[in-house]
Amino acid sequence: MSYFESVPSAAGLNQVPNNPFKLLDFQLLILADGQSYTGATGDREVIAVLMGGKGTFVVKDQTFANVGGRPNVFSGKPHSVYLPCESAYTVTAHGPLQVALASAPSDLQVAPYVIGPDRVTTGVWGAANFSRNFHQILTQAGQPDLPAKRLIVGETYTPSGNWSTYPPHKHEKDDLPREAWHEELYFFKVSPADGFGMVRYYNGEIDTGYIVRDNTILMAPNGYHTTCSAPGYTSYFLWALAGNHRVQATADDPALAWVGRTIPMLKALGH
Repeated sequence: MSYFESVPSAAGLNQVPNNPFKLLDFQLLILADGQSYTGATGDREVIAVLMGGKGTFVVKDQTFANVGGRPNVFSGKPHSVYLPCESAYTVTAHGPLQVALASAPSDLQVAPYVIGPDRVTTGVWGAANFSRNFHQILTQAGQPDLPAKRLIVGETYTPSGNWSTYPPHKHEKDDLPREAWHEELYFFKVSPADGFGMVRYYNGEIDTGYIVRDNTILMAPNGYHTTCSAPGYTSYFLWALAGNHRVQATADDPALAWVGRTIPMLKALGH
């Protein structure tokens, strides 16, 4: 089974070559200035996160004009568009446009909507050399006017030499409030673009590492996962989760959980 892939970056709609998920899927839409793409969500909900550029979205009978603006993921908060199930849509690029499309099964009948940068929550997770910055785009907490059936979506920026998702965590069973079952994907970008990072993924059957480069994706239907940036480079990943609940609850690897308990002390010391 494949848990890590390079996502093609040709013009048009690009698919992940292999997908181990039951719920989640990922596509990368790349359009040149003036080009359009028309599709339909079917029995899935889709979150369209603009990686870079600007476009107009026509979803059902609604038009969202000139959505976006950041040139790339390292240049500010995102604009996103939620596309509900059973929606025909067209995306038209105003200049070069790159859009990440994460989706999951849904029967939720709601109107499409835009999530602007002003609705994106920011902050820092971790401490010391496992601190990282985050953008929360579509979560349950504090967003009752942004409904979704399954999707939970955000962005993480891992500084040069730092680790993210550390201690490694899993979310492979429903045992609330301690743990919630979610599939999760990480879609990566690296700055400068010739850089790299690493991922460790282990789930009881495998324990392996992958090289993170631009447009690579980790697909974790279960198991523990963590990632780091090589010194001199910043890595980004769009994360999307889907499960039975829109409640985030994770379980750290018990062998490494002690590191997480040091965070208050490290923050008090200014690390």
